[in-house]
Amino acid sequence: MVLTDRVLRTIRRHDLIPRGSRVAAAISGGPDSVALAHVLNELQRAGEFTLAGLVHFNHRLRGEAAEADERFCRGVAAAIGVPIDVESADVGALAREWGVSIEAAGRRARYEFFGRAAERLAADRLAVGHTRNDQAETFLLRLLRGAGPRGLGGIHPRAGATVRPLLDATRADVMAYLAEHRLDWREDQSNADVGIPRNRIRHELIPFLSERFSPGVVNVLAREADLARDEEAWLEKSAIELAPSVVLSKDGAHTRLDAAALHQAPAPLARRIVRGVLVEVEDAGFAGFEHVDAVLGLEPGQALDLPGVHVERRGAEIIISPASERQAGKPNGFAYSLSIPGEVEIVEAGWLISAEPGIGAAATLDARGHEVAVQAAGLGPELLVRSRRPGDSLRPLGLGGRKKLQDLLVDRKVARAERDRLPLVVDRNDRIVWVVGQTVAEDFRVTEPAASVILLKARRLGGLG
Repeated sequence: MVLTDRVLRTIRRHDLIPRGSRVAAAISGGPDSVALAHVLNELQRAGEFTLAGLVHFNHRLRGEAAEADERFCRGVAAAIGVPIDVESADVGALAREWGVSIEAAGRRARYEFFGRAAERLAADRLAVGHTRNDQAETFLLRLLRGAGPRGLGGIHPRAGATVRPLLDATRADVMAYLAEHRLDWREDQSNADVGIPRNRIRHELIPFLSERFSPGVVNVLAREADLARDEEAWLEKSAIELAPSVVLSKDGAHTRLDAAALHQAPAPLARRIVRGVLVEVEDAGFAGFEHVDAVLGLEPGQALDLPGVHVERRGAEIIISPASERQAGKPNGFAYSLSIPGEVEIVEAGWLISAEPGIGAAATLDARGHEVAVQAAGLGPELLVRSRRPGDSLRPLGLGGRKKLQDLLVDRKVARAERDRLPLVVDRNDRIVWVVGQTVAEDFRVTEPAASVILLKARRLGGLG
């Protein structure tokens, strides 16, 4: 099936762009966005809708190459005969200002611009060029990070006014279309940087799976995302229908749950109800599997502090309330699972922590740096990255006895304001493995040159550690 026919089928299947409406198309200069612009122009000529124009965002990250991309995109718009709306911003500076990664800052700035541009062009929809390959990459990326069905559903065909008409087409379909129509595109050199997890999946993992396991792995993974998305929608609907029998009351920010009804509910629905309440109480977007299961595991009389939320089990009820009411003025804590291999963003603290297996520890690694090696024996497949808690202690590297973490941080002159944001990597028994930037625990020191190790790395979001 030719690309234009495939795109039209996707548009009609998901009702992405109603007949007679106006759509703007995002263009970066890459092959996917160039193909999207031309396909939508073909469908405009066929009377399906109006292509209101193209929109281009210059991230100002690649110097003259970024300026050349902008000029190229203006040329595509001129060739098609539609207007183009362009904005630029220093995404590197925004990342530092917002305390997030370059990738996160770029996405936020880009989509904010898309909304403004669509309004200026009087467009009902904004089309972006995600393909089936992007869907497969997203599925693997989230799978490796431990996502559930919600995350594994990947990229949705439509999110509000943003639509993805290429989502049923592969990158090979796009390249064949460009070759057939003799269309040029721009290559973003940053896409070759395998230090970025998505690029590593694109250039290393998917080719390996395709060669060694299944030539059709992209379509297989994209279908899995479709299935996960459909099943998640059904489970979410079922959880909403069940919630009134579990949620006893909502008094302002306080929510009371019937513990017995919650435990009698099917586990997938119980988890969704708890997660929904956690997110609602204090916009706790952190709520992951381990947080939800911790709430479900509370016994009568027990309490739990999660980032931004305090949970108590009082007899037959579970009470969830904002932590700010209990700890006014105290920074929120955090706790995130870290798979091996894997990485996790600690948004509250502004860190990205990663772990990967290796053999032997480099003698030059500094225990007080932002890259360390620890012995792998006994650590298992997963670690936890969390903030400090009362009573934390460890045996700092090179010292004979234990030391309170509070005393260590005071001795190391860590600013009081930074102590609650300093990530701790702990094992499944809650033993401190690494105080980021300060010390490895003596218990996890690498003693054999050829031993299996875990390489732990920390990087400030928006810049190097």
